[in-house]
Formats: sequence, C-alpha cells, structure tokens
Amino acid sequence: MLRAISIRNVVLIESLDLEFGAGLSVFSGETGAGKSILLGSLGLVLGERADLSLVRLGTRQATVTAVFDDLSPDTTAILDDYGIEPEDQDSGLIIKRVIGADGRSKAFINGEPVSVASLRALGQCLAEVHGQFESQSLLNPATHRGLLDAYGGLGAQLDGVAGAWKDWRAAEKAVTHAREQHELACREEEYLRHAAAEIGALAPQPGEESELSENRTMMMNSEKIIEAVDGATKDLNHGRGVGYALQNAAKQLARLAEKVEGQFEPIITALDRASADVDEATSMLDRLTADMDMDQANLEQVEERLFTLRAQARKHQVSVDDLAALYQDFERQLASIVDGGAEVFRLQQVASAAQDKYSKAAQALSALRAKFANTMGLAVCGELEPLKLGKATFLVSVETLDEAAWGEHGMDRVTFLVATNPGSKPGPIGKIASGGELARFVLALKVILSRADPVSTLVFDEVDSGIGGATAAAVGERLSALARDIQVLVVTHSPQVAAMGSQHWRVHKAQHSTGQEVTTKVDALSASQRREEIARMLSGATITDEARAAAMQLLDSDIPLIADGSAA
Repeated sequence: MLRAISIRNVVLIESLDLEFGAGLSVFSGETGAGKSILLGSLGLVLGERADLSLVRLGTRQATVTAVFDDLSPDTTAILDDYGIEPEDQDSGLIIKRVIGADGRSKAFINGEPVSVASLRALGQCLAEVHGQFESQSLLNPATHRGLLDAYGGLGAQLDGVAGAWKDWRAAEKAVTHAREQHELACREEEYLRHAAAEIGALAPQPGEESELSENRTMMMNSEKIIEAVDGATKDLNHGRGVGYALQNAAKQLARLAEKVEGQFEPIITALDRASADVDEATSMLDRLTADMDMDQANLEQVEERLFTLRAQARKHQVSVDDLAALYQDFERQLASIVDGGAEVFRLQQVASAAQDKYSKAAQALSALRAKFANTMGLAVCGELEPLKLGKATFLVSVETLDEAAWGEHGMDRVTFLVATNPGSKPGPIGKIASGGELARFVLALKVILSRADPVSTLVFDEVDSGIGGATAAAVGERLSALARDIQVLVVTHSPQVAAMGSQHWRVHKAQHSTGQEVTTKVDALSASQRREEIARMLSGATITDEARAAAMQLLDSDIPLIADGSAA
C-alpha cells in the first residue's frame, strides 16, 4: 500500500508531500490543474520511463520518493532476488527516483541503487496506474491465465500440474540421454573393444607408474650406487669398525659410572643408541647390495612397461593412474551396447507414465478453468450493466494449446475477450474497447479480481470520463467496494465519485511567491471544504446555494445525482 509520496521540482510542482491511508482517496480539480503530474510522478517510482520535460524549469533535478508498506509475498520475493533487505514495518519500503537536468535518471530502493528495469519489475507488484493503458496488466494476455487461476483458487491444482510437468521433463531427459549414450556406444563399438583390449592386456594398477619410475632410476644408476654402498661399508668397518669403537667407549665409561654418581649415564645411553644405529645402517647397506638389480634385461623390461603405460595414457589423454578406471568405463560402455536397448525401453515406459500423469492433471485443471471462466465471465458482465455497458459481453476464453506449447502451467491459453455491441464478434479487451469503455471494463474486472490480483494499490485516471448521473454513482459505489480490499486512488471530475472518497484532495494552480511563476498545489480538504469542492463540481465556476445543498445531500446520503445536481 502507498503510504506517502514526496515530489520535488516536477513540472509545476515545487514541493509536495502527501500521506495516504487505506480505502478510497479522491483527487479533483479543474482541467489543467496538474492532476496528470501527480500520476506521472507516481509512475516514475513505479519504473516508468523518465522524461527530461518533467524537470521543473530552472532547477537542477526532479525527485520523487514514495513509501510503501504491507508488502505482498511477490514484492518481498523480488527484493530477495535483488539482495535488498526490506526495512521494518515502521520505515516501510522507500523508493526514490531522481531525474537530472541533463536527462540522466537514477533509482534507489531502500537507499540501494537499482536499474530502472528492476524498479519496473518491483513496481508491477506495488501499484497499477490505469489510464496509461500500455502498462495495465489486465490488458496483457500473458497475465490472464494467472488471474483466472487466482480467481478460482486453483493454486493446489496448479502446483500438482507443475510437479507432474517437471517429472515428465526429467523422465524425457533421461530417455534422451540414455538413447544418445546407447547410439554413441553402438557407433564406437569397434573402437571401444580395441581400446579395452589394449588397456586390459596391460592390466594397469594405480601407483604403478611411480613404482616403475623409481625402479628404473635405481637400475640405471646401479653401478654408482653399489660403489657408494661399498665405500660406506668400508668406512663403517675400518679397523675393528665404528660399532666396536662405540661399544668399547661405552664399556670404558661404565666401569667408572658409580664413582661419578650417574654423570656418565646419558653419555653411555647415547653411545649405545649410536652403536645400534650404526648396526642398523650396516644391515641396510647389506640388503641394498643384495637387492640391487644390475641385469640389463630387467632394466629393459621395466622401461618397456613404463613407456607403454605412458603411451596409452597419452593416447587417451588421461594420467597413467587413471588407465584402470578408463578400462572399467570402456567395459561399462560395451556392456551398455548389450543391455542399453532394454534400459532405453525401461526409461521410455517411465516417461510415458509421467506424461500420462501430467495429461490427467492438466486436463483436470483445464476443466476447472473452463468452469471458473464461465463464472468469472458472468460475474464481470453483472458489473457492466450499472456501468452503462449493459450491451457489452465479457468472456474468458480457455483454449487447448498444441502439445509443443504445454508447460508447468498446463495446456491452456486464457484470454479475456469483449464484445461491446450485441452480435459483434468478441475480441481482445485491449483492442476492442474504447478509452472510456476500457476504464470501466478494468474497473469491473478489478472489483471481481480484487482478492486475486496481488497489486495492493490501484490508481484510476478519470475512470468516470464521459459518464454522469446514476452511472457515475455506480462507478463510485464500485470504487468504494473495491477500496474495502485494496487501496484505491482516483482522479475524477465526477461529484458522485468524489463523494465516495474517504480522503479528498483538491489539485489547483497557485501563483508563486515571486509572482512570476505558477505552481501546482494539492490541498487536503476538510469537511466544509469538501462540500464546496463537490458543489463546484456540480455547478461549475459559480457555486450556488442549490449546489451546496446538493453536495451536502450527496455527502450525507450517497443518493446518486445527475449532472445538474438534482436527484437521479
């Protein structure tokens, strides 16, 4: 709901701050007073295209700031998508639009800069301005199906259809993938068998390349290694050997250990440990000498296997360690050639069952749509008679789409159609109805759809254009009824409509304090001022006592009046 709007330097408006409540808010005033500027300003914060001509002459920039509260789930979902945290309930959602004198436009949501496209997407969930026909969601056939579903309360059925659709798509995707894999395996069967045979004959093992490489290095350097081992062994065994020397030193100290009160103990322990380490090193050198393979033939075998494994890895663009896994994959693909046809058939059966489930759910949804389409059409037609459109017909068309156009929303195309004269062929609402008729069609639709449409603020620009008397009173009554569920703002020249408002503002022009400029002002009317304004709307420039009495009667009793102020 629109809580407040602040306008600075927009055309004739220098500074304006308005606060709104729930219910029906009315703007009246003489033609040319600037009511369209108010609507244009609201359009800016809803994402409408900025126009340089909106910037008040001689100023640096125009700004419009609007505050919305009681946000719908659709609105909060869009804010989540943009990563914008909604403010608390007291602060509301603050939208600001700035247009510079150079024509550049900037937009902000809760202080965060956003694109105008993002602002427009958000604005469609916040408010709807009727009178700017190209932006009305009711005239967009893409919204008709969703509005019919909301009118019929078909959310649960729609969820079931959407789930069945996703299951069917997933099953079809699995069939396509399995068929492609099977066809690919069949085309490459000869290659797969040859490649699997080559790798299988090698029987590669993970980690084998590292082991072969180490063995090859050892075998290639065996002579130098043996020479180094022999030298080390001779040095360790020189004379009686390093081990003997360490053990003898320990014995020498042990004889006197008691006389030095344990001071030799750490030394003796270290010598024993060193002696044991020398013995272990000598044993390892002996084993290395025994294990050293100096056979040239063995070296050639190691090299041949190592190089063969690496060649296979390069051929298939994998590492040597991945050859074993590649072999298993080849074997699986070969196996799929044998049983792949059976798997494709099984998945086709699953997809067929999923399609059948979707079709049944979608057909059930279509039947409900047809039922509620008839109910909705009759309900809207019932609203047209008092709006001086009794000869018009409103239809909700539900057509079955071609299978290629089916989707998670079902298999239907929903279109709002109207025929404005008896016997004429119904057509799309936006193409058949005239401007005045269109506003009243929209009003009738909005009364019927007020609980289904997520937009919580609705603005009508002269919905009563071209009508008066009892018809204008009927328009006012329906606007008032609509305002029980959502916030309604209306720009009107009709006293019958104005009398229905819970808030009333008068838009007028005033001489600027400098005496050289004219500005647009908007005044909140008191009870007496409201009576005077409605009297002016009834009688014109000269307000008579009769007009004042008629205005009072209209405000007090809601009795419809005709244009001259007498009872209808």
